[in-house]
Amino acid sequence: MNYHYNGQTAVQGKEKALTLENAYRYCRQISKHHAKTFYLATLFLPKRQQNPIFAIYALLRTVDDLVDLAEDKLTNGQITRQEINSMLENWKIRLKQCYRGEVSSDPILMAWHDTLKTYPIPIELPLDLMDGVAMDIEFRKFETFDDLYVYCYKVASVVGLMTSEIFGYSDRQALQHAIDLGIAMQLTNILRDIGEDIDRGRIYLPMEDLKRFGYSEEEFMKKTMNHNFLAMMKFQIERARSYYRSSEKGIPMLEKESRFAVMISSRNYCNILQAIEENNYDVFSQRAYRSFYQKIRTIPEIWYKTRVS
Repeated sequence: MNYHYNGQTAVQGKEKALTLENAYRYCRQISKHHAKTFYLATLFLPKRQQNPIFAIYALLRTVDDLVDLAEDKLTNGQITRQEINSMLENWKIRLKQCYRGEVSSDPILMAWHDTLKTYPIPIELPLDLMDGVAMDIEFRKFETFDDLYVYCYKVASVVGLMTSEIFGYSDRQALQHAIDLGIAMQLTNILRDIGEDIDRGRIYLPMEDLKRFGYSEEEFMKKTMNHNFLAMMKFQIERARSYYRSSEKGIPMLEKESRFAVMISSRNYCNILQAIEENNYDVFSQRAYRSFYQKIRTIPEIWYKTRVS
């Protein structure tokens, strides 16, 4: 897709002046294209909440894609780490300008500028997000779960904290449960993507867990399926589910009109863990996913649960 807004990628077919409406449409298209489960959930939000949520996701995705693309160029010697860091720093500078009230010609930052007029999203959160994705530039193994937790918090939990300001909540304890949902979802991503990450020479699971289950790094990198690996995967899935269980306690603390969207996103993402189990824990050669039908099949139960809570 070739989209342009004064040099920015946005509306297909021809250059045109960027309007706020088109800026939000651009953010929406990023969400629709890259995050099927997330996008489905947002459609159940009130209209006034949808655009700010799309703005948040668009920033997350764009910065993440910037790092992924830069990593490929770094591997091929087409870019230096310093240049990657400079690109991220440029995003930080422009975001800070946005928070100072300066209107940008970038569609994502224009949408953010408008969102900040209504929703008080602390600047520390998107900055933490950028620091989190930067951890992938010079990837280091996570020795402990505490190390991995910090990464998960920065790349996922801060998104939950940002969106919570849009969803609205009656108790600040809801924010801790939003953090837990981010941890749960990122752990799910890590388990689903094990095979792909190995192909990139990476292990995101904590080294202490491999040692605990007697499964070596060499076996991991060779995609070895054995009893030790299965035991470790069962442990990881239960850990992720424990965070989902904690996160659900926060949903009744959200504004009632926001609960259904959050619950459907949480439930459908959690069900990826079930798909891994149905694939007999083979995350090396199969990518676990839920079909569109499986996702919408959860709607009636979740609708009822969020209406009576």
